[in-house]
Amino acid sequence: MVSARLGFTSFGGPIAHLGYFHDEYIRKRRWMDDKDYADLVALCQFLPGPASSQVGIGMGVMRAGVLGGIVSFLGFTLPSVIALIIFALIFQGVDVSDAGWIHGLKIVAVAVVAHAILGMAQKLTPDIKRKAIALLAMVVTLLWQTAYSQIGIILLSALLGFLIYREQEADSGGRVSFPVKSSIAKVCLVLFFGLLILLPILREVTSIHLIAMFDSFYRSGSLVFGGGHVVLPLLEREFVTTGWLSEEAFLAGYGAVQAVPGPLFTFASYLGAVMNGWTGGLLATVAIFLPAFLLILGTLPYWDTVRRNPKAKGALMGVNAAVVGILISAFYQPIWTSTIRVPLDFAFAAILFSMLVYWKLPPWLVVLTGAIGGTVMSLV
Repeated sequence: MVSARLGFTSFGGPIAHLGYFHDEYIRKRRWMDDKDYADLVALCQFLPGPASSQVGIGMGVMRAGVLGGIVSFLGFTLPSVIALIIFALIFQGVDVSDAGWIHGLKIVAVAVVAHAILGMAQKLTPDIKRKAIALLAMVVTLLWQTAYSQIGIILLSALLGFLIYREQEADSGGRVSFPVKSSIAKVCLVLFFGLLILLPILREVTSIHLIAMFDSFYRSGSLVFGGGHVVLPLLEREFVTTGWLSEEAFLAGYGAVQAVPGPLFTFASYLGAVMNGWTGGLLATVAIFLPAFLLILGTLPYWDTVRRNPKAKGALMGVNAAVVGILISAFYQPIWTSTIRVPLDFAFAAILFSMLVYWKLPPWLVVLTGAIGGTVMSLV
């Protein structure tokens, strides 16, 4: 199976994955032409969620309908899911709370997330109005940290974007069609928004641990734009700050996910397994990828209409800007406040950031450098 081979060999993050897909599906197998592939990538970059996984799902749908999308997703995702759940089960019971390499990984997280957010801000908040929406989202989510704050600010930002950018010019690109029935798409969109609204309510009403866990992973998967690294602050806020998971366990998994192929969102598989065994790992995997699946299936038939509608486009521009603000607040608390404590921490973070951004070194090498550097710093 082509997708399974890609799942075992696709290292390097979302951008690299898109290159692997193009080589395998477009250049070698010619399952679609370059224009249709570019349209599919544009849609997945536009939606929240793991873009490379959504492109893989879309390719499967184009080839063999909804079942093809499911098979493509499983082939690409399962290898790293299995590897990270096994790592989590082995990791349990190992005390690394005082290990210097853990602090080094925390500093790596600062550099990686800062890089991801800067890239998002340049694309999603290019003008003063969207910067203001991002600022509002940051302030609200810093001062009002509840299960409803992120959803509330997203809805408010959609309204602001609709009002501010309703005169936005429509997209004039070519038309593209995808083989998904509109009835299936409608069900998927209703499920996406329904779960986003109902899960926090069920969490408060029932106080059931697995529902709360599913809600946290689902919301994290629903609010991420820009690739897998950006989900890190959302997951840390959901599980480390609330005491469900130790920071040491969180960062050990972050180091492990850099060493496996496939989508970075499978970090959730590790987190779920640490908290609730292999069943928790599977639950977390389903919860964090479910929004991506529902969105790609729900929007494929309507993509041309939405991108040509100025009012809908304006609302989405507001939402994109708000996500930047939400991520900045999560980056500050807890990532920055728990990590950068002394000048040496900041200096090392600057070095790692430069390695990643300016020298273009692979993320796994930055992670390795962070672990070694943290160990050395603990001995100084």
